[in-house]
Amino acid sequence: MNEYAIKVENLTRMFNGLAAVDHIDFTVKTGELFGLLGPNGAGKTTTINMLSTLLKATSGYGEVAGHDISKSKDDIRRSIGVVFQEPALDIKLSGKENLEFHAMMYGIKKEERRERIKEVLELVELTEKKDVLVENYSGGMKRRLEIARGLIHKPEVLFLDEPTLGLDVQTRRHIWDYIKQLNKEGGVTIILTTHYMEEADFLCDRIAIMDRGKFVAMDAPARLKDILGGDVVSMEIEGNADALIDRINSLDWIKSMTRHDETLSLTMEKGERRIPELIHEAKENGVNVTCVLLRKPSLEDVFLHFTGRTIRDEEASQSERNLAMIRARMGRRMGRR
Repeated sequence: MNEYAIKVENLTRMFNGLAAVDHIDFTVKTGELFGLLGPNGAGKTTTINMLSTLLKATSGYGEVAGHDISKSKDDIRRSIGVVFQEPALDIKLSGKENLEFHAMMYGIKKEERRERIKEVLELVELTEKKDVLVENYSGGMKRRLEIARGLIHKPEVLFLDEPTLGLDVQTRRHIWDYIKQLNKEGGVTIILTTHYMEEADFLCDRIAIMDRGKFVAMDAPARLKDILGGDVVSMEIEGNADALIDRINSLDWIKSMTRHDETLSLTMEKGERRIPELIHEAKENGVNVTCVLLRKPSLEDVFLHFTGRTIRDEEASQSERNLAMIRARMGRRMGRR
């Protein structure tokens, strides 16, 4: 068995002169649950598509289950399972029929096929719904069936692209339990993309945070949060904050500070004891504090620390860029009429 299920060196993908994935390097150990965390448009799905041979890399090297992504596409496709971000089930077939068709595509013989379908249906608790048409499945049931389908041929590596996107909180947690079970009990190496901070924190052994095609940080979730150290005190303020910020920057017990709109996020030890002093400093500098929140560092704070933005800001910016692109295309079409 290979020590590493995935090796990536300098992997790059260009679209119209722009780098969707920009010279990334990483490895994933066999049996690891590795997360790609970032907003929509960060490059997560493009990375998955290159590693699963659905998209050709512009440059760089990638290896999955011991096979070169540019030279051994068939070997890789036999070695992996993929659960796509967009649904890929035939809703006019039953759950069992979807699995049957997929297993046949992989050349699994009849007796083994019957046994594998039974196993994966039991795993995702859909045995009683196996003969129901998929069009009558709930969103969570469809997601569980897609995971079952991705496992039908016993892959070494399973790619999960936003596996809980659009699901309610309770169903999302249910899917998390299946993913954990597959990884810890089944020994399946899993590469997970998500923009849900809590999902990455709960599931992953290690996380790479992606922003605009690059990795801005990579480590175990706990160690990423330890980078910030101490407590995070968030203060919503009113007034000219420049003098207050200068004063806070001079305090030796402040480890880091980030300003986001009218909120200051401050990292320090023993934050609960420092809050009165912070409020006093604000008052001395003519700034009104409207709200104070004390908490431990989160992955959202890590993303903010490395990028200067929250993941929600980046998603909003991406939506604005997509809208501008659509408007530009419409303008060009109108101009040709």
